[in-house]
Amino acid sequence: MKRTPVVIAVLCAATVASSVPASAAEHPAKTLQRDADALVAGGSPGALVELSTAQGSIKVRSGLGDLRAETPIPWNAHFRIASFSKTFLAATMLQLVGEGRLSLEDTVDRWLPGLVTGNGNDGRAITVRQLLQHTSGLHDYLSELDLGTEEGFLRHRFDRLSALEAVKLATGKAPEFAPGTDWGYSNTNYVLAGLVTEKVTGRKWETEITERVIRPLGLRETSFPYTSPYLPAPSARGYDRFPVEGANPPRLGRRVDVTLMNPGMGGGADGSINSTTEDGNKFLRALMSGKVLEPALLAEMKKTVPAPGLGEYGLGLIRTAGSCGGYWGHGGSLPGYLTGNGVTEDGKRSVMVSLNTLTPYRPGAEIPEGSPLDPVIEHALCGTR
Repeated sequence: MKRTPVVIAVLCAATVASSVPASAAEHPAKTLQRDADALVAGGSPGALVELSTAQGSIKVRSGLGDLRAETPIPWNAHFRIASFSKTFLAATMLQLVGEGRLSLEDTVDRWLPGLVTGNGNDGRAITVRQLLQHTSGLHDYLSELDLGTEEGFLRHRFDRLSALEAVKLATGKAPEFAPGTDWGYSNTNYVLAGLVTEKVTGRKWETEITERVIRPLGLRETSFPYTSPYLPAPSARGYDRFPVEGANPPRLGRRVDVTLMNPGMGGGADGSINSTTEDGNKFLRALMSGKVLEPALLAEMKKTVPAPGLGEYGLGLIRTAGSCGGYWGHGGSLPGYLTGNGVTEDGKRSVMVSLNTLTPYRPGAEIPEGSPLDPVIEHALCGTR
């Protein structure tokens, strides 16, 4: 099947012709389409990109959502947003802070006494802020799971691992550094953040996010899979290439369909939400526009520390330097799905990028540094307006 670039523009439920002047959307649409095509040319099966502004939205797609059926990614495809879920949970916990039910300086041990202990780990020395900012030093439980090879993934993709089991895996290893002395990305932090949320509220962390973020913002296509291996319809199939054993330099092997898996290993609070490009943009713009958090709480969320390889890390938010000033967001990656995004400081312009692969590279290609999504986000937020 030939890949034909397609562009649509959307303003709420209205059509482009009646809502957005052609001159306002034409150049950004061409840029987005060129970038989406480049992602597919670089090795991604498909790409879906949506730019949202006060004037409307522009959405483009390229490549395929199902390689066997040779069909494109659906315009309203659901996908696993992975670690972008952390932004939802961080915002939810900051609302609890605003209500006086939780403090960022509370220790983990205050809410989960005796859970984080052993091998040099000490929940009495780790604060909620450090969990949300990845400065706790806790080992990442995901590195203990055999999901990084084709054989390991296919064997373990439906395994079930509770939040408590994930914490036990992490605390079975010594911490990477003393709490508050460095920065290191660890999914264990958000597993614990989910458990703290449940202890504070007496309700599931999914319920709190639903009642505080999803429902008020009308994010109708955002949902929780719990341990279900299926995505809501419509969706694209996810594909990946795994490292070739013993290859030097490292390279990737054949493409494997990895659509079906349990995304809720470790309880899911660190990255299991399903959503769409439209809902993702709606959340980002609302967050930065002050519709989710009071100004003082949003300011706390935006207090950053250096995060090597990412930029600057706040509380579930990443700040990236752009040619038009810094922007905020939080990417996500799970087998079969890679998500990138960004929103301007004023919340007026945001972009969501979704690929149906975690490894958007050609067979045998050396694995490059940096994310191929960065230029797309930069062009969308800093290009012609």
